[in-house]
Amino acid sequence: MTIPLPKTTPTGSRLRDQVREILARTLARVEAAAVLTELDLVRRESLGKSGTLMMVRRQIGQLDEADRKSVGEAVTSVQQELAAAFTAREQELLDAEPVLAEPFDVTLPAIPAGQGCLHPSVQMMYDLNDAFGTLNFTVYSGPEISSEQFEFDYLNFPPDHPARESMDTYWLSGSAGKSGVERLCLRPHLTGASVRYMLSHGAPMRFVYPGRVYRNESTDARHERAFFQYEVLVVDRDVPLTAGKFLVDTILRTVFGRPVETRMRTGFFPFVEPGFEIDMKCTVCNGAGCRTCHQVGWLEVMPGGVPHPNVLRAGGLDPAEWTGFYVNVGLDRLVMMRYGIDDVRLMHSADIRYLSQFK
Repeated sequence: MTIPLPKTTPTGSRLRDQVREILARTLARVEAAAVLTELDLVRRESLGKSGTLMMVRRQIGQLDEADRKSVGEAVTSVQQELAAAFTAREQELLDAEPVLAEPFDVTLPAIPAGQGCLHPSVQMMYDLNDAFGTLNFTVYSGPEISSEQFEFDYLNFPPDHPARESMDTYWLSGSAGKSGVERLCLRPHLTGASVRYMLSHGAPMRFVYPGRVYRNESTDARHERAFFQYEVLVVDRDVPLTAGKFLVDTILRTVFGRPVETRMRTGFFPFVEPGFEIDMKCTVCNGAGCRTCHQVGWLEVMPGGVPHPNVLRAGGLDPAEWTGFYVNVGLDRLVMMRYGIDDVRLMHSADIRYLSQFK
């Protein structure tokens, strides 16, 4: 309950009376408070920034110089007395709280904290890194913000290729009207990193480069806007196509712990010549047909092929001397096959129920 203050010009005696009245009424309310919330309300109404005691303090400046000191001392004294009363009453209320129905043994061990785990895509990336590490492959990492030059120009994409448009690629603001190295984007694939590696390391080379990529496309059971890829590249003077088959077998055997049935179909990709689309039998339905594989029994998991001569030239290599083989893995799709997941959107949902299955 707020005590009304006089509207007339304050005097020292009137304010001192007001302070004494505030003290008496507040002490009575403190003693009568039965719960902590009620006590906190009394505290705010008396000692708060808009409380009655603060309203008195604000009027001290209107007093004669002779009264200012005595009223100020009275306000400070009452403030300290009330603060002590609030503390004492709060402790009394806390002591009066009902005790536990049963004794609590503080020596008992605590409930163990939940154990975290790696995301399944990250775990698979580590598994593949280990597998290729035993084959003396280097693990490379490129920037997620790249440019039109590395992601399209150096990879032999024609100037009018639809992948360059905003419907497929996330172009950074400020890139409109620019081209080449000045037109920045979130990398839509990892392949541009191969040219970066060639330029900095030369040939021969064998390396892998995992990472997240970004596509401006609609999501469904098999497609996401941000997802993981895993690329493998070998460049040497003599790399037969059988080396590409060996890379594919290594990847799938690492993922599934057993040989996996695959097929290779001729495919076109600007950065390889010849190019292949590599499918594996769907492990969700075992080839019978389901939503994940669009009822065909097979799932495309990776493109591959020989680096196009223009890509080798962009990397500072002579295509008459050097050749190689690319494999570009859709890492999330392999995780789907490994664990029988039928919707890639679960991979990036941050649903603890989903993630807790992989401990």
